[in-house]
Amino acid sequence: MRWILRLLANAAALAVATWLLSGITLTAHGTWHRILVMLVVALIFGIINAIVKPIFKFVTLPILLLTLGLFLLVINALLLMLTSWLSGQLGIGWHVEGFWTAVVGALIVSIVSWLLNTFLHDRDEDRARR
Repeated sequence: MRWILRLLANAAALAVATWLLSGITLTAHGTWHRILVMLVVALIFGIINAIVKPIFKFVTLPILLLTLGLFLLVINALLLMLTSWLSGQLGIGWHVEGFWTAVVGALIVSIVSWLLNTFLHDRDEDRARR
C-alpha cells in the first residue's frame, strides 16, 4: 500500500514539473490518458531511482562530500533525463528537453515529492518506534 502512495506522490511531483516547465512535454491526449502516462513515467522514474541512483551516489561519493550533497541535484537531473530517454524508447509521450530543464525539473520533483511524502503516514514506522 505504501508503494502505491509513493507512486502517486511521484506522479503528482512529475506532473507539477511537467505543468510548470515548458521544456518538459506530455503529448498524451485526454485526461485519463495523461494520468496513465504520468503513472507509467512515475513507475519508470521510481525503478530508475531504486536501481541506478545508489550506483551513481557510490561512484560520485567524493564529489557529493565535496559539494555537501548539492551534487545530488545533478544526479537527479541525470536520472530525470534517463527517464525521458527510456520513455521515448517505450513510445510514452513524455520528454525532458535539455540538461538545465532537467535540473530545474529535478528540483521541483524533489520539493513536491518531499512535501507530499511528509504527509504520508507509515504505520509500520509507528510500530517500530513502540
